[in-house]
Amino acid sequence: MQLDQAAAPTPEVLARARQELGLDRSFLDQYRTWIAGAVRGDLGRSLITRRPVTQELLKRINLTAHLAVMSLTIALLIALPVGVFSAVRQDTTGDYVGRLLAILGLSIPDFWLATVVITFLAIWFRWIPPVGFAPLWVDPARCLSQLTIPAVIIGVRLAAVSMRMTRSSLLEVLRQDYIRTARAKGAREGAVIVRHAVKNACIPVVTIIGQQFSVLLGGTVIVEFIFLQPGVGSLMLDAVLLRDYTLIQGAVLFFATVIVVINLLVDVSYAWFDPRLRYR
Repeated sequence: MQLDQAAAPTPEVLARARQELGLDRSFLDQYRTWIAGAVRGDLGRSLITRRPVTQELLKRINLTAHLAVMSLTIALLIALPVGVFSAVRQDTTGDYVGRLLAILGLSIPDFWLATVVITFLAIWFRWIPPVGFAPLWVDPARCLSQLTIPAVIIGVRLAAVSMRMTRSSLLEVLRQDYIRTARAKGAREGAVIVRHAVKNACIPVVTIIGQQFSVLLGGTVIVEFIFLQPGVGSLMLDAVLLRDYTLIQGAVLFFATVIVVINLLVDVSYAWFDPRLRYR
């Protein structure tokens, strides 16, 4: 039920609300009921719209998934080549430029960059984000025009962190004995870098990506709100502003589940990058 916020509710209304929401039961009983429902996919109903929380989340997950994957892809496309170049060309002008870009990427907050970019685009180019989301496989042009700029903004920090980690990890690998051995055997420098060095240098990079994925999801909350994108992040922020606690719980559970799954995939991927880690 919805309580009238304009007038103070009577004790009878409060008692009925507590009974409907299950607040008259013990904490353990409430938690047990919620866990049992969550396992079945029942996260309760929104206090504002009265629709199932699972239904609300499913309507928004598509956009957030597109945004997260695009942000991660853009970050890796920037970070890996620049990080490898900086390590191979250590202490050159290109290395200094790459390190400077990484520092700038770490220093600029997502919310500030998003605000500046959308203000600049609106004033100078009369551009505002299109309303309504179309998946990539339905309307690629609309999807890319809608999500590319937000994805770049979210991916800036991840690109900066991954770039620095790629550089430092590759520099350490290039000093190893097996790299010297490969060079002594006459292997081409490009083959040494690509076949032997980069793959072994990727383990710390994959680790930092898993750790930073939670930051990336946090960036979707702010960027979706600023760019008026109907994703899970903006849904969660609206729920916080409206004190829709059941919807907040569902959104937090969604983000937590994604982070756990991503870190599990990161742990599993170690065996591919380094066969010595595989269990027999």
